[in-house]
Amino acid sequence: MNIRIRLSVMNFLLFALWGAYLTSMGSYLHRVGLGEHIGWFYSAQGFVSLFMPALMGMIADRYIAAQKLLSICQFLSAIFMCVTGWIGMTQGQDIRFEQIFPFYVLGTAFFMPSLALGCSVSYHALGIAKLEPVKVFPSIRIFGTLGFICSMWMVDLLGCQHDSRQFFVGAVWGIMIAIFALTLPACPISGNNSKKTVANALGIDNFSLFRDKQMRAFFIFSILIGINLQITNGYANTYISTAFNGIAAYADSFVMSHTNILISLSQISEMSCI
Repeated sequence: MNIRIRLSVMNFLLFALWGAYLTSMGSYLHRVGLGEHIGWFYSAQGFVSLFMPALMGMIADRYIAAQKLLSICQFLSAIFMCVTGWIGMTQGQDIRFEQIFPFYVLGTAFFMPSLALGCSVSYHALGIAKLEPVKVFPSIRIFGTLGFICSMWMVDLLGCQHDSRQFFVGAVWGIMIAIFALTLPACPISGNNSKKTVANALGIDNFSLFRDKQMRAFFIFSILIGINLQITNGYANTYISTAFNGIAAYADSFVMSHTNILISLSQISEMSCI
Protein backbone atom coordinates (compact mmCIF):
# COMPACT_ATOMS: atom_id res chain seq x y z
CA MET A 1 0.00 0.00 0.00
CA ASN A 2 1.24 3.51 -0.84
CA ILE A 3 2.91 5.13 2.18
CA ARG A 4 0.74 8.26 1.88
CA ILE A 5 -2.39 6.11 2.08
CA ARG A 6 -1.02 4.16 5.05
CA LEU A 7 -0.17 7.33 6.96
CA SER A 8 -3.56 8.80 6.09
CA VAL A 9 -5.21 5.70 7.59
CA MET A 10 -3.07 6.07 10.72
CA ASN A 11 -4.09 9.71 11.16
CA PHE A 12 -7.74 8.85 10.52
CA LEU A 13 -7.70 6.19 13.26
CA LEU A 14 -5.67 8.30 15.68
CA PHE A 15 -8.05 11.23 15.66
CA ALA A 16 -11.14 9.03 15.40
CA LEU A 17 -10.23 7.76 18.88
CA TRP A 18 -10.17 11.31 20.21
CA GLY A 19 -13.42 12.21 18.48
CA ALA A 20 -15.23 9.31 20.16
CA TYR A 21 -15.40 11.10 23.51
CA LEU A 22 -13.82 14.55 23.38
CA THR A 23 -16.95 16.54 22.49
CA SER A 24 -19.54 14.29 24.15
CA MET A 25 -17.89 13.35 27.44
CA GLY A 26 -19.16 16.52 29.13
CA SER A 27 -22.73 15.59 28.27
CA TYR A 28 -22.25 12.13 29.79
CA LEU A 29 -20.70 13.53 32.97
CA HIS A 30 -23.56 15.99 33.34
CA ARG A 31 -26.15 13.21 32.92
CA VAL A 32 -24.63 11.06 35.71
CA GLY A 33 -24.32 13.97 38.14
CA LEU A 34 -20.64 14.74 37.63
CA GLY A 35 -21.22 18.03 35.85
CA GLU A 36 -19.26 19.99 38.44
CA HIS A 37 -16.20 17.87 37.63
CA ILE A 38 -16.21 18.39 33.84
CA GLY A 39 -13.35 20.87 34.14
CA TRP A 40 -11.19 18.29 35.92
CA PHE A 41 -11.63 15.75 33.13
CA TYR A 42 -10.71 18.19 30.38
CA SER A 43 -7.85 19.84 32.27
CA ALA A 44 -6.36 16.37 32.87
CA GLN A 45 -5.59 16.17 29.15
CA GLY A 46 -3.57 19.34 29.35
CA PHE A 47 -1.79 18.27 32.52
CA VAL A 48 -0.60 14.90 31.17
CA SER A 49 0.43 16.63 27.94
CA LEU A 50 3.01 18.62 29.91
CA PHE A 51 5.19 15.58 30.55
CA MET A 52 3.94 12.38 28.87
CA PRO A 53 4.97 13.30 25.27
CA ALA A 54 8.45 14.27 26.52
CA LEU A 55 8.76 11.05 28.53
CA MET A 56 7.61 8.83 25.66
CA GLY A 57 9.80 10.78 23.24
CA MET A 58 12.88 9.99 25.33
CA ILE A 59 11.92 6.30 25.39
CA ALA A 60 11.39 6.31 21.60
CA ASP A 61 14.79 7.94 21.09
CA ARG A 62 16.72 5.45 23.21
CA TYR A 63 14.90 2.18 23.77
CA ILE A 64 11.76 1.45 21.70
CA ALA A 65 11.11 2.29 18.05
CA ALA A 66 8.48 5.02 17.68
CA GLN A 67 5.98 2.88 15.76
CA LYS A 68 6.19 0.13 18.42
CA LEU A 69 5.85 2.64 21.26
CA LEU A 70 2.85 4.14 19.48
CA SER A 71 1.29 0.67 19.43
CA ILE A 72 2.03 0.11 23.13
CA CYS A 73 0.60 3.50 24.14
CA GLN A 74 -2.57 2.93 22.15
CA PHE A 75 -3.05 -0.56 23.59
CA LEU A 76 -2.63 0.69 27.17
CA SER A 77 -4.91 3.66 26.48
CA ALA A 78 -7.56 1.28 25.10
CA ILE A 79 -7.39 -0.86 28.24
CA PHE A 80 -7.90 2.09 30.57
CA MET A 81 -10.68 3.50 28.38
CA CYS A 82 -12.43 0.12 28.53
CA VAL A 83 -12.16 0.18 32.33
CA THR A 84 -13.53 3.75 32.33
CA GLY A 85 -16.49 2.69 30.19
CA TRP A 86 -17.09 -0.45 32.26
CA ILE A 87 -17.16 1.52 35.52
CA GLY A 88 -19.59 3.99 33.98
CA MET A 89 -21.81 1.19 32.71
CA THR A 90 -21.92 -0.79 35.96
CA GLN A 91 -22.26 2.17 38.34
CA GLY A 92 -24.83 4.11 36.32
CA GLN A 93 -26.19 7.15 38.14
CA ASP A 94 -24.45 6.10 41.36
CA ILE A 95 -20.99 6.63 39.94
CA ARG A 96 -18.55 8.72 41.96
CA PHE A 97 -15.82 11.01 40.71
CA GLU A 98 -13.02 9.08 42.41
CA GLN A 99 -14.18 5.82 40.81
CA ILE A 100 -13.89 6.87 37.19
CA PHE A 101 -11.46 9.81 37.08
CA PRO A 102 -8.16 7.93 37.78
CA PHE A 103 -8.76 5.43 34.95
CA TYR A 104 -9.75 8.18 32.54
CA VAL A 105 -6.56 10.07 33.39
CA LEU A 106 -4.46 6.96 32.73
CA GLY A 107 -6.26 6.40 29.42
CA THR A 108 -5.67 9.93 28.20
CA ALA A 109 -2.11 9.93 29.60
CA PHE A 110 -1.15 7.15 27.20
CA PHE A 111 -3.15 8.65 24.34
CA MET A 112 -1.66 12.15 24.33
CA PRO A 113 1.93 11.07 23.44
CA SER A 114 0.47 9.25 20.43
CA LEU A 115 -0.07 12.55 18.63
CA ALA A 116 3.64 13.38 18.75
CA LEU A 117 4.67 9.77 18.07
CA GLY A 118 2.33 9.70 15.07
CA CYS A 119 4.06 12.78 13.65
CA SER A 120 7.49 11.22 14.22
CA VAL A 121 6.46 8.03 12.44
CA SER A 122 4.92 10.00 9.58
CA TYR A 123 7.93 12.25 9.04
CA HIS A 124 10.35 9.33 9.14
CA ALA A 125 8.27 7.28 6.71
CA LEU A 126 8.00 10.21 4.30
CA GLY A 127 11.76 10.69 4.51
CA ILE A 128 12.33 7.06 3.55
CA ALA A 129 9.98 7.53 0.58
CA LYS A 130 11.94 10.68 -0.38
CA LEU A 131 8.85 12.85 0.02
CA GLU A 132 9.06 16.36 1.45
CA PRO A 133 7.10 16.28 4.77
CA VAL A 134 6.34 20.01 4.76
CA LYS A 135 4.58 19.65 1.40
CA VAL A 136 3.05 16.18 1.76
CA PHE A 137 2.08 15.88 5.43
CA PRO A 138 -0.78 18.48 5.43
CA SER A 139 -2.74 16.39 2.90
CA ILE A 140 -2.19 13.36 5.17
CA ARG A 141 -3.05 15.16 8.41
CA ILE A 142 -6.42 16.29 7.05
CA PHE A 143 -7.59 12.68 7.28
CA GLY A 144 -7.17 13.04 11.04
CA THR A 145 -9.85 15.72 11.07
CA LEU A 146 -12.01 13.54 8.84
CA GLY A 147 -11.59 10.65 11.30
CA PHE A 148 -12.53 12.93 14.20
CA ILE A 149 -15.73 13.97 12.41
CA CYS A 150 -16.68 10.42 11.41
CA SER A 151 -16.18 9.19 14.97
CA MET A 152 -18.33 12.02 16.36
CA TRP A 153 -21.09 11.09 13.95
CA MET A 154 -20.73 7.38 14.77
CA VAL A 155 -21.05 7.97 18.53
CA ASP A 156 -24.03 10.23 17.89
CA LEU A 157 -25.88 7.88 15.53
CA LEU A 158 -25.19 4.87 17.77
CA GLY A 159 -26.82 6.75 20.64
CA CYS A 160 -23.63 6.70 22.76
CA GLN A 161 -22.97 10.40 23.21
CA HIS A 162 -24.80 10.61 26.55
CA ASP A 163 -23.50 7.38 28.11
CA SER A 164 -20.25 5.59 28.88
CA ARG A 165 -20.29 3.48 25.72
CA GLN A 166 -18.42 6.30 24.00
CA PHE A 167 -15.28 5.18 25.88
CA PHE A 168 -15.66 1.68 24.43
CA VAL A 169 -15.87 3.19 20.94
CA GLY A 170 -12.63 5.05 21.63
CA ALA A 171 -11.03 1.83 22.90
CA VAL A 172 -11.93 -0.01 19.69
CA TRP A 173 -10.27 2.72 17.62
CA GLY A 174 -7.25 2.47 19.93
CA ILE A 175 -6.85 -1.28 19.40
CA MET A 176 -7.08 -0.75 15.64
CA ILE A 177 -4.29 1.83 15.81
CA ALA A 178 -2.19 -0.43 18.05
CA ILE A 179 -2.34 -3.18 15.43
CA PHE A 180 -1.94 -0.92 12.40
CA ALA A 181 1.06 0.95 13.85
CA LEU A 182 3.09 -2.27 13.81
CA THR A 183 2.79 -2.39 10.00
CA LEU A 184 4.40 1.03 9.53
CA PRO A 185 8.08 1.56 8.58
CA ALA A 186 10.47 1.03 11.48
CA CYS A 187 11.88 4.16 13.08
CA PRO A 188 15.56 4.04 14.15
CA ILE A 189 16.62 4.16 17.78
CA SER A 190 19.51 6.51 18.39
CA GLY A 191 20.71 4.68 21.50
CA ASN A 192 22.20 7.94 22.68
CA ASN A 193 22.81 7.61 26.40
CA SER A 194 24.21 11.10 26.87
CA LYS A 195 22.79 12.83 29.90
CA LYS A 196 20.18 15.52 29.41
CA THR A 197 19.08 18.17 31.82
CA VAL A 198 15.49 18.33 33.05
CA ALA A 199 15.05 21.43 30.88
CA ASN A 200 16.16 19.44 27.80
CA ALA A 201 13.87 16.52 28.60
CA LEU A 202 10.77 18.66 29.14
CA GLY A 203 11.57 21.09 26.34
CA ILE A 204 11.78 24.04 28.73
CA ASP A 205 14.91 25.28 26.97
CA ASN A 206 12.76 25.83 23.86
CA PHE A 207 11.28 28.89 25.56
CA SER A 208 14.36 30.71 24.26
CA LEU A 209 12.49 30.77 20.93
CA PHE A 210 10.23 33.44 22.42
CA ARG A 211 12.95 35.98 21.79
CA ASP A 212 11.44 35.99 18.29
CA LYS A 213 8.36 38.25 18.26
CA GLN A 214 6.62 36.08 15.67
CA MET A 215 7.05 33.04 17.92
CA ARG A 216 5.68 35.02 20.87
CA ALA A 217 2.62 36.03 18.86
CA PHE A 218 2.09 32.43 17.73
CA PHE A 219 2.35 31.17 21.32
CA ILE A 220 -0.09 33.76 22.71
CA PHE A 221 -2.73 33.12 20.06
CA SER A 222 -2.30 29.35 20.42
CA ILE A 223 -3.10 29.68 24.13
CA LEU A 224 -6.18 31.80 23.45
CA ILE A 225 -7.44 29.37 20.80
CA GLY A 226 -6.76 26.41 23.12
CA ILE A 227 -8.79 28.01 25.92
CA ASN A 228 -11.79 28.50 23.64
CA LEU A 229 -11.43 25.01 22.21
CA GLN A 230 -11.49 23.31 25.60
CA ILE A 231 -14.52 25.32 26.71
CA THR A 232 -16.51 24.25 23.65
CA ASN A 233 -15.26 20.65 23.85
CA GLY A 234 -16.28 20.36 27.50
CA TYR A 235 -19.53 22.29 27.65
CA ALA A 236 -21.04 22.88 24.18
CA ASN A 237 -22.77 19.50 23.96
CA THR A 238 -24.16 19.82 27.49
CA TYR A 239 -25.30 23.39 26.93
CA ILE A 240 -27.11 22.68 23.67
CA SER A 241 -28.83 19.56 24.96
CA THR A 242 -30.02 21.21 28.20
CA ALA A 243 -30.54 24.89 27.48
CA PHE A 244 -32.67 24.33 24.37
CA ASN A 245 -34.39 21.11 25.34
CA GLY A 246 -36.94 22.98 27.45
CA ILE A 247 -38.01 25.13 24.49
CA ALA A 248 -40.92 23.56 22.66
CA ALA A 249 -39.67 24.57 19.23
CA TYR A 250 -36.45 22.60 19.78
CA ALA A 251 -37.43 19.82 22.20
CA ASP A 252 -38.12 17.14 19.59
CA SER A 253 -35.88 18.52 16.85
CA PHE A 254 -33.04 16.74 15.09
CA VAL A 255 -30.54 19.06 16.78
CA MET A 256 -31.57 17.99 20.27
CA SER A 257 -31.19 14.31 19.38
CA HIS A 258 -27.92 14.72 17.50
CA THR A 259 -25.93 17.50 19.16
CA ASN A 260 -22.61 15.86 18.24
CA ILE A 261 -23.44 16.20 14.56
CA LEU A 262 -24.21 19.88 15.09
CA ILE A 263 -20.92 20.44 16.94
CA SER A 264 -19.04 18.63 14.16
CA LEU A 265 -19.68 21.70 11.98
CA SER A 266 -16.65 23.28 13.66
CA GLN A 267 -14.44 20.36 12.59
CA ILE A 268 -15.96 20.45 9.10
CA SER A 269 -15.05 24.15 8.98
CA GLU A 270 -11.50 23.30 10.10
CA MET A 271 -11.19 20.68 7.38
CA SER A 272 -12.47 23.10 4.74
CA CYS A 273 -10.00 25.80 5.82
CA ILE A 274 -7.08 23.35 5.73
